[in-house]
Amino acid sequence: MTDASPPRLSCRAALSSFAVLGTGGLAQGAGANTPPSSGPATPLPPQAPDNTRGDEPNASHPSPADQPGGMPHPVMKTEIDMPYRPTIHFTPTTGFMNDPNGLVFDGTQYHLYYQYNPFAPYAGHVHWGHATSPDLLHWTDQPIALDETGAGEAFTGCAVMDSHNASGLFRTPQGGMVALYTRASPHAQAQYLATSYDNGQTFEEYARNPVLDISSNSFRDPQVCFHKPTGRWVMVVAKSRLHQIAFYASIDLVHWVHLSDFGPSGLFGVDYECPNLIEVAVEGGGTRWMLFVSVNPGAPTGGSITQYFVGQFDGTRFIPDNTVIGLTDFAKDAYALQVYSNMPGAEAVSIAWLGNWQYAQELPTQSWRGAMTLPRTMVLRRDFTGGLRLAQTPRGLNTLRDTPLACPAGRLAAGESRQVSLPQGRAVELCMSVTVDERPHGLNPGDKGRTGRFIITFGNEGGEKLTIGFDAFSGQLWLDRSNLAGFAQPFFTGQFSTALAPDDRHFEIRIVLDACTLEIFADGGLAVGTALVFPASPLEFLRLEANGAGATIGSLNLYPLRKTMPRMTAAT
Repeated sequence: MTDASPPRLSCRAALSSFAVLGTGGLAQGAGANTPPSSGPATPLPPQAPDNTRGDEPNASHPSPADQPGGMPHPVMKTEIDMPYRPTIHFTPTTGFMNDPNGLVFDGTQYHLYYQYNPFAPYAGHVHWGHATSPDLLHWTDQPIALDETGAGEAFTGCAVMDSHNASGLFRTPQGGMVALYTRASPHAQAQYLATSYDNGQTFEEYARNPVLDISSNSFRDPQVCFHKPTGRWVMVVAKSRLHQIAFYASIDLVHWVHLSDFGPSGLFGVDYECPNLIEVAVEGGGTRWMLFVSVNPGAPTGGSITQYFVGQFDGTRFIPDNTVIGLTDFAKDAYALQVYSNMPGAEAVSIAWLGNWQYAQELPTQSWRGAMTLPRTMVLRRDFTGGLRLAQTPRGLNTLRDTPLACPAGRLAAGESRQVSLPQGRAVELCMSVTVDERPHGLNPGDKGRTGRFIITFGNEGGEKLTIGFDAFSGQLWLDRSNLAGFAQPFFTGQFSTALAPDDRHFEIRIVLDACTLEIFADGGLAVGTALVFPASPLEFLRLEANGAGATIGSLNLYPLRKTMPRMTAAT
């Protein structure tokens, strides 16, 4: 069992710790705007404007279930739900699910808590749903962990293991699990604490909640990690409408001292949400700190996105290495990324909500809405410029592979294609590497992308197609879901692209297609695209095509994936 909790601090050590903390003294630095503690006090920052929608908490996404007089449709089971239900991605049994919460490994099993409305397939009446897994792939549903109360809805937060009762919150020296989360009402958002003696199955709210309240209606989504060099817990929490991430420290998880603020920095957007701070391994040696901040709306592709910064954290403030920001996804449907705490070997693993607030409450399913991405291992890797970028790969997916389907690699001439049938009702994983030929002599400059394209198509006999392609001239990858007929909405845009390494006619790609979910990992995980896909009829075949130039498929494997989710799906 990995134990990330600190030893119980003595009174002398506690006093020393807070003496070092002061009131959050900070030198001038990028993203840090709290003055040194020895300087004059600064006025309180302006508060976010009051929420004018009187019966729901302040957030940039509407919550029909909370609106006064609102009558959202109740849960209705329909035949259309089953073909769209993933077999290996986590989805709720019924109701509406969004952000992952409280991702923690307790030494035996992994916990996935999540924002959950059990009453209707719309946002609102937020509880913490709960599931557990031995491997982050096979999930078992558990009872709701945190309820909506008179104090507000149970918004996003985290869970940590306090295995030696360093906090003093537990009645036994073995300690237990602690959840820190936001209670959100129409007029206030504050950070609450709850304890669990049974490995996160049930929680007891702390009698003196809230543990952190700055009298704001736009202050949410705490994430806590233990910072070993300073021997204290560190919280990152969003001052959402101010576009700031606040850093706090504590020795007991109850009393919090403000350290610094980061931002505004990065995308403009409307709300900053779901911050996560984690130390991540750099390929080739060393580590770097990463700060993830979700933005909604305001993504370059529209709606929701998660951005990240790479830098240093000294226990008080986060200083980015440079002015560059990264995005975790080049498509549209990965938001509110959360990282696991207490992971063996300090492995960096994340899960994100597979959705976008622009259309999450209008999807064609009726009994449930919301899915999670597959768990992803995260590392930092240097790209062709020498800069550090996030690389993400699906964790443990190879354990689900069945015998690969016959789909030989080899040579495709320009204009040639190859096709194979897909197993119906099953998730599939396509792994391949391709090199596109040099530009043929005499080709017109505007023809076929000028040098050739390689196109991967998932389609059906009704003419629907989902395409992922590589343009060798520009070194770009595209995703096109616009030719699927199962869902249409103004914000459900169809086409996305990203740049791979320049001047390189070779690409490697890993694609996971599971009912309504699509995850693409290219360039070793430096380019990741996550998208919801809704064909009107099942996709029946995979077609590979070379256009404008020939291509050589160096390796090719198409795996059916064994079902892990206990849900009724097209594969029963």
